[in-house]
Formats: sequence, C-alpha cells, structure tokens
Amino acid sequence: MNRNWPLWEVFVRAKNGLSHRHVGSVHAADARMAIEAARDVYTRRMEGVSLWVVPSNAITASDPKEHADLFEPAEDKVYRHPTFYAIPDNVKNI
Repeated sequence: MNRNWPLWEVFVRAKNGLSHRHVGSVHAADARMAIEAARDVYTRRMEGVSLWVVPSNAITASDPKEHADLFEPAEDKVYRHPTFYAIPDNVKNI
C-alpha cells in the first residue's frame, strides 16, 4: 500500500435489501484496486454482498455547526410531517 495513493471510503452492504454502511477507508491507485483492497480488508469472512468505494475527496458533508441553518427551516413546513393524517391501526411504521 502506498500512502501517496488517493484515499477511498468503503461502504459494505451486509445482505441484499439492506443499505450500504461506511466501514472504513483504503489507499489505492484506482477504483478497481480500491474495490479489491476493500474486499480483502473489510469482507474477509464473507460479511458483505456488495461494496462501494468512493474517493474521499469526492465526498461533501454538512458541518455540524450549520445544523440550525440546514435543518431547522424544515420545521416550518408542517405539510412534510404526517401529523395531519389519520394513520390506520395496521400501519406499524411510517
């Protein structure tokens, strides 16, 4: 492994039907090498059915300090919340 290679974030799906989940990172020269390194490091015991690798520098995340600006305005859009609807008794989760 060469630390000068780009860093890739690794996501594994444990079973079909589940979401991919971030499990760690690998350094690799290209996408194919990143997939193979991720397989070797994160699915040695057949833990996954699918891998995603994404260049770390391609990921953009919100800053926790921006929470109020990003998420609180949604509270004034009450139509986005199911509080105005009668939920049938047989519906367990929304």
